[in-house]
Amino acid sequence: MCCDLKRRFLLLYATQKGQAKAIAEEIWQQAGAHGLEADMHCISEMDKYNLETEEDPVVIVISTTGTGDPPDTACKFVKKIQDTTLPPDHFAHLQYGLLGLGDSEYTFFCNGGKTVDRRLQELGAQHFYNTGLADDSVGLELVVDPWIDGLWLALEEAFLLQRKKEGMSSDAVSSSLCAAPHVGHELNLSSEVQNLKLEDERVRSSDVLMTQKLVDVHLVASTRDAEPSLVHSVPPVSQSALNIPALPPEYIEVQFQDTHGENPHLSSLISGGTTFEVPVTKAVQLTREDAIKTALLLELDIADTVFDYQPGDAFCVICPNNVSEVEELLHILGLSEKGEYFVCVKVKQGTKKKGAAHPQHIPERSTLKFVLTWCLEIRAIPKKAFLRALVECTSDAGEKRRLQELCSRQGASDYTRFIRDSNVCLLDLLRAFPSCKPSLNLLIEHLPKLQARSYSVSSSNLYQPGKLYFVFNIVEFPACPTRPVSRKGVCTGWLAELVAPLLHPNKNTLDTKGGNSSAKKIPIFARPNNTFHLPADPSVPFMMVGPGTGISPFIGFLQHRQKLREEHTDWEFGETWLFFGCRHQDRDYLFKQLRCFLENGTLTHLKVCFSRDSSTAEVAQPKYVQDVIRLYAKEVARVLLKERGYFYICGDKKHMADGVSDAVVDILSMEMEADKLEAMKILAMLREAKRYLQDVWS
Repeated sequence: MCCDLKRRFLLLYATQKGQAKAIAEEIWQQAGAHGLEADMHCISEMDKYNLETEEDPVVIVISTTGTGDPPDTACKFVKKIQDTTLPPDHFAHLQYGLLGLGDSEYTFFCNGGKTVDRRLQELGAQHFYNTGLADDSVGLELVVDPWIDGLWLALEEAFLLQRKKEGMSSDAVSSSLCAAPHVGHELNLSSEVQNLKLEDERVRSSDVLMTQKLVDVHLVASTRDAEPSLVHSVPPVSQSALNIPALPPEYIEVQFQDTHGENPHLSSLISGGTTFEVPVTKAVQLTREDAIKTALLLELDIADTVFDYQPGDAFCVICPNNVSEVEELLHILGLSEKGEYFVCVKVKQGTKKKGAAHPQHIPERSTLKFVLTWCLEIRAIPKKAFLRALVECTSDAGEKRRLQELCSRQGASDYTRFIRDSNVCLLDLLRAFPSCKPSLNLLIEHLPKLQARSYSVSSSNLYQPGKLYFVFNIVEFPACPTRPVSRKGVCTGWLAELVAPLLHPNKNTLDTKGGNSSAKKIPIFARPNNTFHLPADPSVPFMMVGPGTGISPFIGFLQHRQKLREEHTDWEFGETWLFFGCRHQDRDYLFKQLRCFLENGTLTHLKVCFSRDSSTAEVAQPKYVQDVIRLYAKEVARVLLKERGYFYICGDKKHMADGVSDAVVDILSMEMEADKLEAMKILAMLREAKRYLQDVWS
């Protein structure tokens, strides 16, 4: 009988921040409606599956972290499959499809997925479905949604081949396919992994999305709202029948207890490593008041800790959500009086959610205010599944319809424009849709973990023992139509408020004893960088490119080099170059003491540029660091090619690092008298050799 046919596939996910898991859960939910059984596991749970003996199709969803590494949950799996003793036919029996998640703002886009994909191919595994690479910089859903839509037909074809191999008759196979739920048009996915990014307008939705609910509501926008907004739609969206996601099953229940007890220590919020609470002993504003961005330099006292670092390392700050935003959220939830009550969070009995578990970032017992302040990223951009859940908490018909549109396939461009690109968070939504009153358990289910923020160290422990310095810009989000109030970055805003007494001391804030007993403390933990360090051989030359706050790690480099020069006068030291840029020489030249490094010989060459300063020179001055680098083409080529030197870049990826890479490619092409493709290969080799290193952000 066709109903007895086995229709199971193995579904594995490897996640760092929960994205891959959420997508795997969406696949699991849709599978049931397609008459399939998805056996879902985290890829780290290798005791629950065995690829060596797996006969059914395998679907893998994997993210990328750091500078192109697989997520922590995949490290054990990757190490296992990279065993060089495995034969080339080790996985010859395996049929799989892989969806990689990444961000093209970073150099090694989707490298976690690409690493696993490439190795499985080397070991003989075969694709039953084209690999998908989803780009978070433009919206994961642009690839994820159509990839999932096309998955079901690909699985049907994989089952068809599987049955043929098992010797079943073609009639039986045909009848099994007829009994399966109808699957829409096959997506025109490129066979080449690199070309799988899909443009939204070219994607055709499936005829029937079995796990989506069809909503047929026709609301015509009034003439005064000719333009769409967060709360308003216009035709065709406003007049369309909507395909909206399936309602995610609830799986958390929250019980209020008493007000007695203590909250867990902040160290319990991180999964590995040691947390240190260290005092902020100094704060300096490096920019003038009229600068476009405000940059602060903070000094931390780590003398009484075992915290250790090298120049080039990063560290993480555990930061809280904004106090007023937490209070407002409590007010909207109707829980203002319950903030100091302890809550117990448990998995709901009888939940239909596959693999439901207590969220690791939520303590077993803590106050409600602690959960909202330290555990949940209340500024996170809501995912469509969250919007879908919020629909059920909204009483106003117009607001309910608009939330349905924003999470629907038809409203994808509105979601991107008014939520994703506008950095809208939960509070913005609750202000815009006042009849939406979500439950506390819904927030815990859908808001991700509040992540610690990473910063580059801007000092040397050798040069200044017991001290750690770092630099940051205070992130500003101006008010806009979708967000009527301006706000600062979660961590940078908190730090700026914390150190305000150090920046603007007065009679009320001065410590009359002259000590730092009242110094504010912040929780930090180490995040060592395995590659972004000074060359092991001090005689090797190196070049540094760090405009704006990108100069931060290079201050540590130069401090360290200066101390080594003082302590080892007999050593040979290679030449050092620094390319620095900012907007205005008199407003945001962050470290004018760079001249000191130049004068004492620590820094051989200092090249600076100012992008917004007007020049009276007859020859136009270069505005950006990539322009300055081109002026020293022969020196760049000499350091990289002849002297086997190092090249470091720190700062903005999109607007600087890519431009610098293009400049270096042009330089290599010109100086080697080679075509651009050959120059790009040379740059790739330099990256591979860890001599062209980047510490960049988007």
